[in-house]
Amino acid sequence: MTGYSRKDVLEYAKENSVRFVRLSFCDIFGQLKNVSISASELERAFEEGIGFDASAIRGFLNIEDSDLLLFPDPDTLAVLPWRPVEHGRVTRLYCSIMHPDMTPFEGDARYLLKNLEKRLYDEDLTMLSGTECEFYLFQSDDSGNPTLNPMDNAGYLDVAPMDKGENLRREISLMLEEMGIYIETSHHEKGPGQNEVAFRPSPLLSSADDLITFKSAVKMLASRSGLYASFLPKPLFDESGSGLHISLSCRSGGRSFDDMKEMMAAGILSHIKEMTVFLNPVANSYDRLGSFEAPGSVSWGTGNRGLLLRMPETRSESAKRIEVRAADPSCSPYLALLLLVSAAEEGIKKGMRLSEISAGEKLPENLREAVEAAENSSFIRSVLPEHLIECFLNAKKADWERASLSGYPKVAARDMEFLVT
Repeated sequence: MTGYSRKDVLEYAKENSVRFVRLSFCDIFGQLKNVSISASELERAFEEGIGFDASAIRGFLNIEDSDLLLFPDPDTLAVLPWRPVEHGRVTRLYCSIMHPDMTPFEGDARYLLKNLEKRLYDEDLTMLSGTECEFYLFQSDDSGNPTLNPMDNAGYLDVAPMDKGENLRREISLMLEEMGIYIETSHHEKGPGQNEVAFRPSPLLSSADDLITFKSAVKMLASRSGLYASFLPKPLFDESGSGLHISLSCRSGGRSFDDMKEMMAAGILSHIKEMTVFLNPVANSYDRLGSFEAPGSVSWGTGNRGLLLRMPETRSESAKRIEVRAADPSCSPYLALLLLVSAAEEGIKKGMRLSEISAGEKLPENLREAVEAAENSSFIRSVLPEHLIECFLNAKKADWERASLSGYPKVAARDMEFLVT
């Protein structure tokens, strides 16, 4: 977080030749949206909000009740370093989404995560999250359309010239640093053209915001290089899938993380099947689970990277964490963290133990089964508003029906991405 106030943002815009401001937000599926305004409209945005047609965004509101307002969060100010500055800088602010009567929009998962983080802080429980995001880089054809031809044939931790993504990863890291986002490590992953970037642990809302920014930056920079960046969970059926590994750590008064980690893990595992549709929200997600080290059942331990939940042994106190390895990059990080942290909190409050968890239970095997598990969950309804649950699950049912009618899984993975994300 930047620590900017509204006054700081307005002064920054005047003193740094800011010409346009992108008011950014996500739909309920974690897809980035934005409204661009002139910097001269920024004060009005803070005071009155900027309206948009919510009925045009999948899963938001119907046409009869379609007016929503964006209110910028000044703490998220960042300059977009990939935009040319000749005609003025372009900045970005993430926004809260409100109804015209100033009640929060029920589908704003970012607002829900922000509230959860504040409540935990008030209860003397501070959670941090770190993510490791995998993605593929594919060549584009002569018309600029994506293909399924990987940009290289390198493998795990290979180096240039076999690893052709090295320069792009470096450019991504440097660009994100300009925005105050810091990457811990990056490397070539197991699949051809597959890469991984790991972020420093940070507060929950920052962690989710940073991941959304990262995905947008990767797609933009890849496109500039004549490539296509895919965050689809399983773009190549005979190669490793792409996961989103989410680590959680916490601090609470006089209690150490070691005192709480088993309870956190047990809380998460007790609800993992119900959460699966939110962690793995596209039909293609279920081609990844259960293969190439991606977990397919409830499991936990220390060293095995095929486990659903790891509690790595480390000598460094600051590196202690639990690591959930089931999610994939197609999920909304706001919803994923909201559910995982809520489950971990429940585990702490109830003093849950891993001995209470049944190991080996299968995760849902397709999107339809995952929807059914969520529909029957009192836990999901205790965390998410009914409007968001209904819209999300109805959309996922429609996705599964379209995928089934289209001949999935025979349809090309690239086409699946456009179909369901």
